Amino acid sequence: MVATVSTAPSQAALNTHTALSTDSDPLAVLLLGPTGSGKTALSLALGERFGGEIVSCDSVAVYRGMDLGSAKPTKEEQARLLHHLIDVANPDQPFTAGEYSRQARAALREIASRDRLPIVTGGTGLYLRALTEGLFAGPERQDGLRDRLRKSTQKHGESWLHRLLQRLDPASAERIHPHDAPKLIRAVEVCLAARKPLSEVMARDPLTGFRLLRIGLNPPRQALYDRLNRRAAAMFAAGLIEETRGLLERYGPIKALDSLGYRQALTVLAGTVSREAAIVAAQQGHRNYAKRQLTWFRREPDVHWITAFGDEPETLRTAAELVKNNLD
Repeated sequence: MVATVSTAPSQAALNTHTALSTDSDPLAVLLLGPTGSGKTALSLALGERFGGEIVSCDSVAVYRGMDLGSAKPTKEEQARLLHHLIDVANPDQPFTAGEYSRQARAALREIASRDRLPIVTGGTGLYLRALTEGLFAGPERQDGLRDRLRKSTQKHGESWLHRLLQRLDPASAERIHPHDAPKLIRAVEVCLAARKPLSEVMARDPLTGFRLLRIGLNPPRQALYDRLNRRAAAMFAAGLIEETRGLLERYGPIKALDSLGYRQALTVLAGTVSREAAIVAAQQGHRNYAKRQLTWFRREPDVHWITAFGDEPETLRTAAELVKNNLD
């Protein structure tokens, strides 16, 4: 049996979720859930039934040539429906959550302008949050200032950054862990560049003009883990090491290759880990990632959770009923 639950938003979600819409706005479907839960299969089925187009929400699928490790929809699957935000950047080009939000919002508007149904599909929680809630409009990154902060941290000790932030912005210091150096550096950077506390400049730009229907997949945990183990092994069997070698030869040791799957393939290429051990590490990595995704997505408001895989017929029936009710 497939169970669907409309989850009440947490207080944190109520405080941060500010996207505005009216009954006359077009619908956008957000399919979320852990890796391996069948989001691609469900998105294709819903898209074909309701005249939809897919907007990928995956921080690795945006990169050209990173196909196997990202579990990117196959060419055959992409041929079934128009897909957006796949293969839009080279792996050596930084692609931020802010850039994703800009391009994904443009895609949603363009799809809706043609009376098609946008279906946002993927598991990168930060990208989804950037799309729906926006990112705070802080000052641009200042590499020189960051370097000085890092050097000062080395000189004065690990707790120095947190003590500095406590003086500049006590509210943010209370929220950020004393050992989370990247967030501390960004917070101090914003305080110094904007000449006001980070907590005062975190104004967001929520998505408007759409009614959002969130459908989440949460299949039984052990069944999900079994599927993830098989999929990780299949990635290696399909040529993940060879794909990684080609990317490394073309682009060098880029940050994108630190992604799950590619990271383990690199250890094989370096000769430090056997192929079999790399597969086991990738399987564990995918299971851990699925846990983190579920933790993140449970903070999303108003999610209709379906406790099954997306490629099960009953899941499609339940999800299709939700979409139909929101389109009527």
